[in-house]
Amino acid sequence: MGRRWLRVAISILAVAAFIGVWTLASVRADPTLLPTPAQTLRATGELWDDGTLWSAVGVSIRRILLGWLLGCAIALPLGVIAGISPYGRAVIDPFVHFFRFIPAIALTSLFILWFGIGEVSKVYLVAYAAGFTVVVNTAAGVGAVPPDKISAARCVGASRLATVLTVSIPASVPYMFTGMRLALANAFLVIVAAEALATQSGLGYLIWNARIYFRTDAIFVGILFLGILGFVFDRLWKLIGSTLLRRYMTTAGSY
Repeated sequence: MGRRWLRVAISILAVAAFIGVWTLASVRADPTLLPTPAQTLRATGELWDDGTLWSAVGVSIRRILLGWLLGCAIALPLGVIAGISPYGRAVIDPFVHFFRFIPAIALTSLFILWFGIGEVSKVYLVAYAAGFTVVVNTAAGVGAVPPDKISAARCVGASRLATVLTVSIPASVPYMFTGMRLALANAFLVIVAAEALATQSGLGYLIWNARIYFRTDAIFVGILFLGILGFVFDRLWKLIGSTLLRRYMTTAGSY
């Protein structure tokens, strides 16, 4: 317990030191280019009071979670298939290892043309950015299950499907969990590009619109809230892994 609180204290001091360096740098710089923490906090209050900030946060969270869940729902079965079947991997691999190197930002305009300027294009773009990491990690996890575990299940009469459901998938949960955690970060990375074009809501739009009016303090507010939301959702997902999925997470890292 003592070491845990020591780590918390060190983290708080690190954040305080960062704010101090930021303050010193902003005092010496042009405030229109680098606002002070106080100016950023004041802009946060203004945007919150007029409803702009909490509305943008709510819209972005909805798009991120919908896209992330959709991407994971598609990617997890594909990863399992690629992990258990050489033929399935032969079909899936060329597409996964081709498209995962094409950034979602490059497809923003195409998604808007294909799916319109509404919510669908944003959600699909986030799903695209999130899915490939989950496929790769899931396939790696399923493929890494020790053969003796599979053989033991088959020896006691388990069918191939039962072996996958009771041995391969449970053993690869840490890989799936990590893939979904990384995919969540990808979802946050792409939401700004998705919201900067053909939309008038969300944190990405807030940042883009503030750039037009040279409101650097509002840009910082959008950036900071993206980081805060990402940190919170990452901690929540990690909490789920350490509680609800605890029995499967014996091989997962603690970072």
